[in-house]
Amino acid sequence: MTDQMLPNCRATGIGSTPHTDTTTAVNFVLAHFKEVPFWPQLPRRTFMENMYVQYTEYMPGICLDMEEERISVLLDDAWLDQAEPFYAAFLEEDPNCFALGDDYAAGFHEVVKRGVLDAWAVKGHVTGPISLGFQIIDQNLRPSLYDDMMRDVLIKNVLRHAQWQEAQLRALCPRTIVSIDEPCLSMFGSAYAAISREDVVGALEEIFSGLQGWTGTHCCGNTDWSLLMETSVDILFFDAFEYTEYLALYPNELRAFLDRGGMLGWGVVPNKGEVAETITLDGAGEIFESALARLEQKGFDRQELLPRSLITPACGTGPLTVPVAERVMRLTCELSDRVRASYQLGE
Repeated sequence: MTDQMLPNCRATGIGSTPHTDTTTAVNFVLAHFKEVPFWPQLPRRTFMENMYVQYTEYMPGICLDMEEERISVLLDDAWLDQAEPFYAAFLEEDPNCFALGDDYAAGFHEVVKRGVLDAWAVKGHVTGPISLGFQIIDQNLRPSLYDDMMRDVLIKNVLRHAQWQEAQLRALCPRTIVSIDEPCLSMFGSAYAAISREDVVGALEEIFSGLQGWTGTHCCGNTDWSLLMETSVDILFFDAFEYTEYLALYPNELRAFLDRGGMLGWGVVPNKGEVAETITLDGAGEIFESALARLEQKGFDRQELLPRSLITPACGTGPLTVPVAERVMRLTCELSDRVRASYQLGE
């Protein structure tokens, strides 16, 4: 890839913001993340924008309790009848059958309504099937991921949502990034996650292989990073504030990932606790330099890493107050500008 095709430490976001007003949220994102804008997920606006609810609009058997803010699935005899129209829609191979409703993603529709973006790329995001399957439980309080047929629905549902989103975003900007966010992969390998490596890789690969633009994945905790780098994903978004040392435990897999064109999304600016309220631009810069040095100790050259990098908050800013969230996102953009100028990264 040429310099023009590499992210060169441009700034983008992970997904959620705490705004309740859609216009305010989109105005902020487009004003600050000018080169790689993302659409803001707004979970405080409505429970329907909760990341585990947002992509369930077309899934069979979903039970949504708005008052208690709970989501579950009823896997009974009637579920098969409800699954028939889902599969019929899937087999039409028309992603428009899985369009996000206005109530489920107001920020997405507002960004699309603004029209063509003067940006280097535009980023979207979909909650991944593993995380959805762990968080959506059935009537027996069992993760729906453990039901073979429901797991297939979860994967195919995410695939079509991602394809629809990618097509919509491509109309705004030729270069797209669609991230399949998998926070629950932090449980992989524990007693709480009885799923095989092959099933995880297979599920994600079915989605990545169905997309045309750049793909990403994000896990906001620690996980088996080699598992994600085993897939064909293009960009690995991770919390560089807390977990760079764990990513560095997989130097061979990271080497292979970079050699095939893989890129890193460094979640440098912390998004929780007092540090999110007090960290300075210099402090964020020190975190990034320390993270780069950690990988240099494993034999990686920062001159190779920097062009293949994006800079982000550690995770979504939805849990923060609006002032702190905006502070975190603003710092992310300022850090990106400083790094790009300091290292004279290309356009």
